[in-house]
Amino acid sequence: MTAPAEGPKGLLALQTLAMPADTNANGDIFGGWLMGQMDLGASVPARERAQGRVATVQVEAMTFHRAVHVGDVVTIYADLQREGRSSMRYGVEAWITRMPDGERAKVTEAVFIYVAIDEAGKSRPLP
Repeated sequence: MTAPAEGPKGLLALQTLAMPADTNANGDIFGGWLMGQMDLGASVPARERAQGRVATVQVEAMTFHRAVHVGDVVTIYADLQREGRSSMRYGVEAWITRMPDGERAKVTEAVFIYVAIDEAGKSRPLP
C-alpha cells in the first residue's frame, strides 16, 4: 500500500465504519450518509470554537472523488478556513482506509459554514 502524496488537511474530527445499511441501490455508500458524517464531524470543532450551539447554514463545493465501500473506515478532517462575527467556514475532507490492504484515499471534500446560535436559535457573536 502506498500512502497518498498529500495527506489530509485539518484535524481529525470523526471516525466511523461504513456499514451495509448505509448503501445506495448500487451497493456503494450513499452520498447523503457521507455528507451527514462530514457535517457531524465538522460541527465538533465548530461547537468548540463557538463555545456552544451552532447551525449548519451552507454547504459549498461538495465534490465526490471515489466511491466508499462497506467496511471502509471513514475519517473526517476539518480545517477552520475563516471566521466572521458569528460564522465559521470549515474545509472538510472525508478519507477512507480500505481493508485488508490499508489503502488510504480522499473520497470527498466540501466547505461547510456554521453560525453560532443562542438557546432561541438566533445568531450570536463568536466569543
